[in-house]
Amino acid sequence: MSTTTFFHSDYPSELLEAICAQIYANGLPPDESSLDPVIAAADGVPTAYPSSAPQAYWPEPVVRRALASLCLVNHAWYEAAKPFLWKRVAIRLPRTWLSLVEEIAWNYEEETVDSVMQKTVQAAARAAADATTLAADKDAALKLEASLLDALEFPDNGISPDLLSPMPSRDPSPRRIRPKSKSPARWKILRSINDAIQDVMDSRTPGVHVPTAKDPRPGRHVQHLDFNHFRTIGMRRSVEEGVNSRFVTGDRVEAILKEMPNLTAFGATEYMDGALTLRVLNELFLRGGLSGGRGRASRGRSFFDISDAEEEDRERRRECKDLEAVDLTGCVSAVFVNAFNEFVTTHLIAPESESYSDDEMEGRRSRRIRFVEEPLTFPGLKRLGMRGVKSVVPRFLGPFILAFPSLTHLDLSGTRITPEILETLGASGTVRLKSLALARCVKLTSESIRDFLVGSPVAAELKELNLYADMTYLSPLTPEHLMEIVTSAPCFTSGQLQYLDISGAPVDQEIMESFKPQPSLRSLGLSYLSTLGLKVVSKFMIEKSPNVEVLTLINTSPELDFGLRANSTPRNAVINLHTHLIRPLSTPPFSFSITSPNKQSPPPTRLRVVELSTGMLGALGAGAGAWRIIRSKGGRGWYVDTACTWVAELGSGLGSVLKRDLPPDHPFRVEMDRLSDANGNVGSGIGWHARKMEVLHGYGLLGREDGLYGAVSFAYQG
Repeated sequence: MSTTTFFHSDYPSELLEAICAQIYANGLPPDESSLDPVIAAADGVPTAYPSSAPQAYWPEPVVRRALASLCLVNHAWYEAAKPFLWKRVAIRLPRTWLSLVEEIAWNYEEETVDSVMQKTVQAAARAAADATTLAADKDAALKLEASLLDALEFPDNGISPDLLSPMPSRDPSPRRIRPKSKSPARWKILRSINDAIQDVMDSRTPGVHVPTAKDPRPGRHVQHLDFNHFRTIGMRRSVEEGVNSRFVTGDRVEAILKEMPNLTAFGATEYMDGALTLRVLNELFLRGGLSGGRGRASRGRSFFDISDAEEEDRERRRECKDLEAVDLTGCVSAVFVNAFNEFVTTHLIAPESESYSDDEMEGRRSRRIRFVEEPLTFPGLKRLGMRGVKSVVPRFLGPFILAFPSLTHLDLSGTRITPEILETLGASGTVRLKSLALARCVKLTSESIRDFLVGSPVAAELKELNLYADMTYLSPLTPEHLMEIVTSAPCFTSGQLQYLDISGAPVDQEIMESFKPQPSLRSLGLSYLSTLGLKVVSKFMIEKSPNVEVLTLINTSPELDFGLRANSTPRNAVINLHTHLIRPLSTPPFSFSITSPNKQSPPPTRLRVVELSTGMLGALGAGAGAWRIIRSKGGRGWYVDTACTWVAELGSGLGSVLKRDLPPDHPFRVEMDRLSDANGNVGSGIGWHARKMEVLHGYGLLGREDGLYGAVSFAYQG
């Protein structure tokens, strides 16, 4: 067999799909990440361990480029790679967005229902003929197509034509549909065609498998849609153009959401929140069948008009998948807030009882308005991010949060959540949170946080907790309640915490000594604790949390606060940092042995990244040895051991190990040196100890993001 013949031979479609699935999976972060930015220049196959060298996963552009290249091989590879290429859609440029809308959504101006119906029927008949013995007989294939047209039940023909118009003005063709329907249910057309194919083929040749007609639009493949990278800055648009000629509008977002029945993750930002209208929110949340058919006339506390269009929307949404993750970080526009309030009022809040006269009640009946008593819930959604959604008042925020009984990840940082909402959430019998962020929640009280963490089963299984506060937004916790939390809260006593940020809380030596051992803790936030000494921090990490890799100490400890103390200098602060923290925690203990001179004990902890204030980073200068300064795109910066990372040695059988003293030419060390030399001119996803929770994929506060979400995670101080 020649090489050309072998290359063009037909492989099973299952094999091609498995190869494409593996390529796509190589671009997903593993469950246990390395906490480091992805090293695009590193060689090697991604590993499932917390490894940085080789990288834990390929960057998204690498995976997308590989899948796009496979689409160009032949038609079989194109069919196998196309679903994975469309699985995750991230909107970046305005013109790309417009092209996406044109490609996915129904084009009302250029295509009528008739034309699309005819094309789809022909394609279905051709596929059925190819699967049987009719492929070589053109007459038989034409008869099959005619049989499909006769057997097909068209949408919109539920009323007899005799009742619609007089006989002379009616088109005699019984198969004609409205030329331009403003609500063409293409999903119903395809379903009708598939049913007709099966009925016709069963009557001709029973038992023969016939491939169903495929939707030519790629919207059915999309499972992830986010506007994380979308920007209009730099396009030199006037204020008038920005107001009257917007790219992302509510109609366009609604149009593509209708064509994405398998969508499970949606992310919005402040750059497009003006498109989150009530109709868009309905398309996002009122979909799926796992909730018992929510959005139908039999569910929801709402007044709604029973019309054909609404009933068709409910029927279409019931065939969609439930959303699993929604990220609304920074959405504060008036359009979004008004739509959010109206959505909650319509579907989640019981209307107040009012008295009406007989005429008013009769008018309500004539308009076919119905009120339903059963509350509306969304059991399919598991991850919700509302960081910075500060314009929504508690009256509407509470019912919205409480409508999700299956939450595992919840980010409410910077919102107006109140103690009453937190208490009601803690009384839930179904919510079991794995990741929770309550940073900068100014309305919460110390008692409400204590009661939620100590007494509620909702927070008993937490692995990630963010209670960040700073000098601008002071922590509501009191020393007494904080002591009770660290000694009695199940998430603290279980030792399962992996991420903890108690910056700004009243932490002192007594509280640090009262902590239970935290062997799983990998990232710890202790910023804005001006009275906490470095020796206390070092003792805590050695005795209670030796596996912490990332530590934040912004404006913490009197030994580092040289800006506000007359007897402290930058030189003394640098010496204190290395003497009391870095050297005791990251240097192997001295040992001497004649019998085994090459064996060396590991350092007492895994510390390798320390976040410091801007003034302290300036005092460090160029660093010391392998410890160098890496700055983010914003105001944050870290003191990093560039010669220490997780390394996976293939074939060793040890998996991934934390290695120190890497050689200068090691790919990870070269990349870290490059980031240090960039002096802040880096991507938005560069940094450690994220302040924002990653909810779209479910990696929580140990996840990694770029774009606007990355800037919120790693660039902003708060």
